[in-house]
Amino acid sequence: MTATTMGLMQSLTVGQVAETYGVTVRTLHHYDQIGLLSPSERSHAGYRLYTAEDLERLQHVVVYRRLGFSLEEVAELLADVEARGGEGAAEHLRRQRAAVMSRLDEMRDLVRAIDNALERTMTKKPATSEDLKEIFGEGYNEEYQAEAEQRWGDTPQWQQSRERQSSMTAEDWARVKAETETLERDLAGAVAAGEPSDGDVAAALAERHRASIEQHYDCPHAFQVKLAEMYLADPRFTQHYEDLQPGLAQWLHDAIVANAARHGV
Repeated sequence: MTATTMGLMQSLTVGQVAETYGVTVRTLHHYDQIGLLSPSERSHAGYRLYTAEDLERLQHVVVYRRLGFSLEEVAELLADVEARGGEGAAEHLRRQRAAVMSRLDEMRDLVRAIDNALERTMTKKPATSEDLKEIFGEGYNEEYQAEAEQRWGDTPQWQQSRERQSSMTAEDWARVKAETETLERDLAGAVAAGEPSDGDVAAALAERHRASIEQHYDCPHAFQVKLAEMYLADPRFTQHYEDLQPGLAQWLHDAIVANAARHGV
């Protein structure tokens, strides 16, 4: 709505202004109370009316409020316009335009950032066998994968692991590897430091071990105990932990069993 158009309009009531400008009657009353914008006329029935000049002022108020200025700052800006007359009004409009253009630049930057994040999300692809070989090196054994599927392929845990791993990216697997290596270093350090397998340190490590398993499938304490038993029953698991720290396989088994007992298993 231009100033010329407003000049041709009859004065408007509070309700008409609220509907036209998308502000609430309560807001207009507040502007009136603080002296920011007051209706200049009254109807024969005593209703307060906004003139074209009042509505032009309201337009400036609405623009500045949308740009994030406080009511106090808006009042100062409008006072400056009134003090400087036409020159102040022109400067006022240039300032508004500059502020709007700055906000547009910020919005464009935000849209670009969102687009880039969306692109990264959309291009995230599940890790391939080649990715896993590169990440785990000798630790990735396709024969062991086939053996594991043959032994546990009909279990709920295997199905869960397949579902969860199907969407894991190479980045996800690299994170899993790093977290596993950190856990194993801490386990070896606990044994080397003589920590008891039924102590608080051992319990915390057992919980971290369980959390690492739960990245792949649900692992309640009772099932974790079964895994611990396998670490001693399968020479390959035993050797893996013994290579990290002599006595670690048995200590980890005992720590898991003791921690499960803490949780009523």
